[in-house]
Amino acid sequence: MSIRVGQPAPHFEVQGYDRQKDDTEQQFRKIALSDFTGQWICLFFYPRDFTFVCPTEIAAFNSSVGDFAERNCVILTASTDSVYAHKGWCDSHRDLKNLKYLMLSDVNHRLSAAFNVLDEEQGLAQRGIFLIDPKGSVRWLAVNDLGVGRNVAEVLRVLEALQTDALVPCNWKPGDPTLG
Repeated sequence: MSIRVGQPAPHFEVQGYDRQKDDTEQQFRKIALSDFTGQWICLFFYPRDFTFVCPTEIAAFNSSVGDFAERNCVILTASTDSVYAHKGWCDSHRDLKNLKYLMLSDVNHRLSAAFNVLDEEQGLAQRGIFLIDPKGSVRWLAVNDLGVGRNVAEVLRVLEALQTDALVPCNWKPGDPTLG
């Protein structure tokens, strides 16, 4: 199945890791798309825990959690690693120790396949990102080469453009006029 802008995001229910919980038992829980009804969602996939480009992205999104929250948008990230690998990586990586958003586990590869970012040969998720509106529709998506990190400022710019519900010209920046 191919994901397209304007279509409903695939429903999911997966194990997630919540670094913000103090109790280890509460850190691991089921996370479903429906948990975020009424909010925007920024869901980004990354290839693997314990890698090099991935923590730069995860840390950059973490630094911008407040910017997303101001726009009624939650951040979720996912890889084909287990919740225990997520915890181990966060415990051991100085830039991930204070992670403020949920990490989803896709060990069975269904989530990555549903969002059409699964590299079956390598068993990992491609560097895909999706903005999902409060009604559950995909409004924007992008997939980067595995070696190229994303730009958080650009994701925020696109989110703000989508939230104007207006026609937005090329190179628009928040605060610029829209086309209607």
